[in-house]
Amino acid sequence: MSDPFKPSDEFFLTDSQRESSSELRWVDEFTRTLDTKLCIPGTNIRFGLDFILGLIPGVGGFLSLGLSGLLIATMAKNGASLLLVTKMVGNVLLDTIVGAIPILGNLFDLFYKANVRNVKLMREYYDEDKHHGSALPILIPLFLAFLAIFGVSIAFLMWIANLLWSWFAGST
Repeated sequence: MSDPFKPSDEFFLTDSQRESSSELRWVDEFTRTLDTKLCIPGTNIRFGLDFILGLIPGVGGFLSLGLSGLLIATMAKNGASLLLVTKMVGNVLLDTIVGAIPILGNLFDLFYKANVRNVKLMREYYDEDKHHGSALPILIPLFLAFLAIFGVSIAFLMWIANLLWSWFAGST
C-alpha cells in the first residue's frame, strides 16, 4: 500500500505545458500543495494547505483567498482569457464564501478544491481550445444582480430609518 502522505503523482497540466514555463510548473505544483498534497489515511480523500488554513477561523479564509489569487494571476499572465479568469475567480469566491461557514464550509472545501478546478480549466483552455471569448455574458448579469442587491439593501435601510424616525418623533 502506498504512503497516504506522499504527494499524488497526478499533475493537472500536461507535460508539455509544465515544461513550457517554469511559472506553469509552479502553478501545477502549488495547486497540489494547496488542494491535494495529503490524504486522509484509509481513504482516497485528498486535502492540502487550503483545507488546513480553512480550519483557522477568520484569517484562514483570507490567506487561502490570497494564495488562490496568486495562482489566478499567474495563469492570467500565461495567457488565460478574460472569460477563463472570470470563471476561476468565481470558483475561488464560491470556495471562500461557503468556506466561511463553520464546519459545513470546511467539509465543502475538502471536496470542492477550487484551485484544482482552476488548473483543469486552464488545461482545457490550452488543450481543447475552450473558455475563449468575452466575460461580458457573465459579468453583466453579476453586475446587475449586485446593483439589485445594493438597491434593495438601500431601500431596506431607508425603511428601517423611517420606522426609527417615526418611532422617535412619536415618542417625544
